[in-house]
Amino acid sequence: MQNRQCSNPSSITPHRAAQLALIAALLLIGSASITGCGYHVAGRAGNLPAQWTTIAVPAFKNDTTRYRIEQRFTAAVIRQFIQRTKYRIIQDPESADAVLHGEILSVETAPVIFDATTGQVTTSLVTVHTKVLLVDNQSQKTIYENDDMVFRDEYQISSDVQSFFEEQDPALERMARDFSAQLVSNVTEKF
Repeated sequence: MQNRQCSNPSSITPHRAAQLALIAALLLIGSASITGCGYHVAGRAGNLPAQWTTIAVPAFKNDTTRYRIEQRFTAAVIRQFIQRTKYRIIQDPESADAVLHGEILSVETAPVIFDATTGQVTTSLVTVHTKVLLVDNQSQKTIYENDDMVFRDEYQISSDVQSFFEEQDPALERMARDFSAQLVSNVTEKF
């Protein structure tokens, strides 16, 4: 039978104390590196010049035949900047620190799901192509540019004539929100 001794803290050898100190130091360094790996709140990083306080977001240009789609996308971008950044959004490009130009290039609709009995389309996919450019007003330097941001969403088409409701408008609203969230992240984050 083996004789086991209870470990008494006062009986730790200097060699054992050095090992425990080394392990504690490694754990401390490891935990510091994990917690300090660069995570931060979205929209708060400094990808944009620190001296900026205002950004102008004029109405996006609409190259499509969709009525007022540019207003939805412009309003969604303005809301995202207000909610997620420290910048004041203004209308006048001349008095802003930067100007964000946007353009709706195209809106495409394609059938996705058909009713098996009638052959009518019940679900369609809408795809929106956009172009954005953020320019420093003082230097006229391009800070951010994306010539083809693409967003897709599905919408339902009701076959019931009495309760006909085409969900394209809500789908475009969702896409405007998704687009604006992605755009503000792209512009403000350093990735």
